Amino acid sequence: MSAVLQVETPKEAARRLSTHKLREGYKAEALHVYANASGDPVYWRIRCKHPDTGDKWIRPMHWNGIAFVNGEPPPPEEGRPLYRLPELLATDPAALVLIVEGEWCADHLHKQGLLVITSGSCSSASGADWTPLRGRHCLLWPDNDAPGSKYADEAAALLQTLGCTVELIDVESLDLPDKGDAVNWLALHPDATAADVLALARSELGANRPAASMVDAVPRVILTRGSDVQPEAVDWLWDGWLAAGKLHLIGGAPGTGKTTLAASLAAIITCGGRWPDGTRAETGSVVFWSGEDDNCDTLNPRLRAAGADMARVFTVDGVRDGVREGGERYPFDPARDVEALRAVLTGMSDVRLIVIDPIVSAVAKDSHNNGDVRRGLQPLVDLGMQLGAAVLGVTHFSKGTRGRDPVERITGSLAFAALARLVMVTAKQEADGERPERRVILRAKSNSGPDGGGFVYDLQQGELPGFPGVSASSVLWGESIHGTARELLDEAEQRDDDHDAAGDAVDFLHSVLAFGSRSVKEIKAEAASAGIAWRTLERAKRKAGVEARKSGMNAGWEWYKLPKTAKKDEDRQPERVAAFGGPRENVAVFGEERTGEREDFTV
Repeated sequence: MSAVLQVETPKEAARRLSTHKLREGYKAEALHVYANASGDPVYWRIRCKHPDTGDKWIRPMHWNGIAFVNGEPPPPEEGRPLYRLPELLATDPAALVLIVEGEWCADHLHKQGLLVITSGSCSSASGADWTPLRGRHCLLWPDNDAPGSKYADEAAALLQTLGCTVELIDVESLDLPDKGDAVNWLALHPDATAADVLALARSELGANRPAASMVDAVPRVILTRGSDVQPEAVDWLWDGWLAAGKLHLIGGAPGTGKTTLAASLAAIITCGGRWPDGTRAETGSVVFWSGEDDNCDTLNPRLRAAGADMARVFTVDGVRDGVREGGERYPFDPARDVEALRAVLTGMSDVRLIVIDPIVSAVAKDSHNNGDVRRGLQPLVDLGMQLGAAVLGVTHFSKGTRGRDPVERITGSLAFAALARLVMVTAKQEADGERPERRVILRAKSNSGPDGGGFVYDLQQGELPGFPGVSASSVLWGESIHGTARELLDEAEQRDDDHDAAGDAVDFLHSVLAFGSRSVKEIKAEAASAGIAWRTLERAKRKAGVEARKSGMNAGWEWYKLPKTAKKDEDRQPERVAAFGGPRENVAVFGEERTGEREDFTV
């Protein structure tokens, strides 16, 4: 019987996520629900206030599919939903819409029977989706301060591009205190009605605000004349392989040590070591984020085993909410937190490499959609250009892509490889009669230099010196190899195919001869039905311990297993292990909320 995982309600989650503030004396005031056009919750805002100091604590939270966590989810391409959006969509398009700054003001004016919406705080206008207001009559009520005026100007400019009629309430005529808002006005006028609010003095947009402020709020395209650009050479960290300010990918099949390779390249930079081709690296710092490997027991030991100068290695281990010490900490998300990373790295002058493992985590939406991938990766590309650092993304090959161009085998949308300036791929080559098993890293694509060629490498595992009991893998670099990535990959994987086919043929012979000899004619027929080539079967005879003989003077040939060999083969047959599995757990989802309704959550 499958277990049922009980999850907390949004109110319970809000209490949990605000526990540290409640212990400081803050009181829970509201839990605001932002919903999409269908009325489904997208995220919530927790609002707490200290009764003595008046300080506010407002934080977003969302459901990530497993639990309620801090922060907003990645915004849709069109922008974040407006607060009270379903209510707006349900009204007559001819009705006047009041727009304020903040959910608290929106809730209080709603109690007066007014149609009111907001995008949130004073800095939220540019990130919201205002299109549901297209062509409507809008009345803005700014807060009585500079941020409030700026919010109103930005919202007004965006609304005008949608063909809206926009008016402003004349805040100066309301006799409000500094930073005063609609809630303060209602407190001063406890008997005010919706009609009283709509009767407040207003002015047309631009009557008491400079038009330049509205123009500045609209994005403007930047054009650069070609004659004003000074051509520059590519800034190579490793000539032909790693370029400053560019996005790189390293992809391959599981087991080829892609993350260990990235750690080796990072280590070479931190200590000014030598690249696999013998050239010297310029010393610099590296920033490494891994969403799959633990820092303490895997990533850090690998970097140390590679000889990295650990004083120049910085791993991204999370994000702290807010600027004050003790703020809530949550995992770093490369699809959401690149700007937070930029703020930290801007003060570091020697960052030369940024590793993102896996790179697909940088895409918030559909990793198989070209537009989503380009939008997701662009902030990382911009960060690399700003810092003069190479950005290296670790990724995988898609299943069932053997034989295709290596660039097309990178998992997800083709935009991953298209946006990357250089794509490296890895493969494992089975041993043959001429050489032992080896791994290779190949240059599949380069927009900034030559492609093709690569290096042999091996992975070695051992105890980390100075750390008893700590084991780590590292890269042992080998000779350079020549040829295109497709040729070299095909060569490696053809050997894998031959190896697999030979193993299948041996198993087939063990099966058909398990109960005694069989005629060659019968074996050929069964092999053809099983899709095994006769030449492959003949090559597998010796390995399977099979001999041929005439079954009589006038009879045909037959194959049989030597008794001793048969016993030996039976002894070494692998144990059959049942596949692990179990019933899928049912997960209870949070209950339905009344979207846009202010909810006081009990502490």
